[in-house]
Amino acid sequence: MEQQIHKAIEYKGISQAALARAIGMSPQNFNKKIKRETFSPDELHAIAKALGAKYIAIFEFPDGTKI
Repeated sequence: MEQQIHKAIEYKGISQAALARAIGMSPQNFNKKIKRETFSPDELHAIAKALGAKYIAIFEFPDGTKI
């Protein structure tokens, strides 16, 4: 997840601190959560919204089934 968030930040051309503030989190707390990979699903959706994207989490099985 850390790599995905960093790639998304780079793609959008904003700083990690700016993203943290956009979702109402301190840059320090955001940095801790990104290092520990402890974002909740709601936080991941908020990150996506702040980036102008959508967050999709699914389980995809070898037979193509998605849950």
